[in-house]
Amino acid sequence: MRLDRLEPMPQSGRVKLVFADGSMLKTQPYLVADFGLYAGMELDEEQFASLCAAVKKASARERAVRIVAASGVSEKELKRRLVQKGEDENDALDAVDWLKELHLIDDAKTAEQIVASAAAKGYGRARIRNLLYEKGISREYWDEALSSVPPMDDTIDRFLRQRLKGCEPDEKTLKKAVDALLRRGHSWGDIQSALRRYQTGLELEEDDIMEEME
Repeated sequence: MRLDRLEPMPQSGRVKLVFADGSMLKTQPYLVADFGLYAGMELDEEQFASLCAAVKKASARERAVRIVAASGVSEKELKRRLVQKGEDENDALDAVDWLKELHLIDDAKTAEQIVASAAAKGYGRARIRNLLYEKGISREYWDEALSSVPPMDDTIDRFLRQRLKGCEPDEKTLKKAVDALLRRGHSWGDIQSALRRYQTGLELEEDDIMEEME
């Protein structure tokens, strides 16, 4: 396989490799140096296969860095997103392992970030656990991360004051407020305590709320 020419791609920082049969590869400049590539170079089947494998691996690593830089992701989610973007599964695994070695991805730290962000939004522990699951965080990191969730009494109280506006609510309004708190992941016990703090004797049967949610 003859390499006809190498074309710099300034916008992406890559190099386009154009071969005699019309095929092309886009890769990082360091691979050009690693393989000693030059216009007119003849590559045998083994060399060409090695180059293609290296290009794929580099592509997965580059894409992994972009994903991690854009948002906190777990190892599992990063692998899934790389495969969804068209990367080979083995190259995706290599990219994840590479970032782990560089300490650029860490499920324990990602779990802490997810918990801190969710708690700041006023979410309860149930909702936060769902987020950890959805993000693909291993369960071994859940307990430690969740231990940083502060008591949510003030958060629930503030939510009720905003929803009920300091008035004595009718049953429909109260059910909507409680339903919203449950969906935000707060426990029934914590919500009941908050209702009593809002107004002495104010209560709602859990069965009534469950019927509304079904």
